[in-house]
Amino acid sequence: MAETVDSVLIVFNPGSTGDADTLARRLRGELAAVRPELPVELRPTEYAGHARDIAREAASGPGRPLIVSASGDGGYNEVVNGIMDVPDAEAAAAVLPAGNANDHDRVTSRRPLHDAILDGRTEQMDLLALTLGDAPVRYAHSYIGFGLTPVVALQIEEGGKGTVREIVSTFRSFWAFTPFRLRFTDGNVRRVDNLLLANISEMAKVAEVSEGRPDDGRFEVILMEHRPKWRVLFTAVRAAVRGLGPQPTAEDFRFTALDPMPVQIDGEVDDVGADTAVQVRIAAGVLSVIR
Repeated sequence: MAETVDSVLIVFNPGSTGDADTLARRLRGELAAVRPELPVELRPTEYAGHARDIAREAASGPGRPLIVSASGDGGYNEVVNGIMDVPDAEAAAAVLPAGNANDHDRVTSRRPLHDAILDGRTEQMDLLALTLGDAPVRYAHSYIGFGLTPVVALQIEEGGKGTVREIVSTFRSFWAFTPFRLRFTDGNVRRVDNLLLANISEMAKVAEVSEGRPDDGRFEVILMEHRPKWRVLFTAVRAAVRGLGPQPTAEDFRFTALDPMPVQIDGEVDDVGADTAVQVRIAAGVLSVIR
C-alpha cells in the first residue's frame, strides 16, 4: 500500500508575477475545510534558492510531509532538489501550477491537486540526474536541454514573456543561433543544434517531443545534429502539430562539451564550460509525489 502524508507545506514566492500567493492560500483554505486535522503551513520564499532551503529543512524533520511548490517548473525544481539533498527523505513533492511554464503539471497531473492531497497516497517518480564535471549532482523533474532550448529561454527572459513577445524572441534567437560541438563516448565529434533529454513527453506548452513517461525508468534522447534552419523549423512545427513520435531512450548518456554553451534544467538556465564532461542518468523512482 502506498504511503500517506501527515502534513502539508506550501512554498510560494510572494513577489511572483503570477498568482502563487493567491493560489497557495486558496489551497490551504480548501484543505482546511475538509481536513481540519491535517496541518497545513504556508512558507513564502525570501531569496533565490530559498525554496530549496525550505524543502531541505522540511525533508530533514520528522514525519512524512508533503512539500507543495506553488510555482512554475523552475520553482518546483528547487523543491525537488531540496528533498533530494536529504538521503532517504520521507518527504513527498507536488506542484501547484502558478507560473508561466507548467509543463510538468500539465503532463503528469491526473486530478485537481486538493483531491490528490485529500487522497494522500503517494507514488514514485523518476528524476534526471545531471553531473557537469566535478560539480555536485543536480536533479531535473522534466528535462535537460543543450543548444537551442536554453538559448531560446535566455532570449525570452531578456525580451519578456507573453505570447507575442515569446514568439518574437524565439525567432530572433533561432535565426542567430550557431551549432556547438559535442564529443561522444565513441570518440566521434558532432556539430549539434539541439540536444534534449526528456523525462516527460511535452515541453514549451505545445511541443510533443516523445512518448515517454516519468516513471518508466528511462529518458528520451532527442538529438538534432546541425542542419539547415528550414529543417530545424520544420521539426519544431512537427513537434507542435503532431509530435515527434517515438525517440531513442537511455538510462545513462555521456558526452564532452567542447564549446561553452548554456544548459536549461526544468526551465532554469546555467552555463557549461568548454571541455566539460557531462553525464545524465536516470534516477529511477527516487522521488515520492502526489499527482
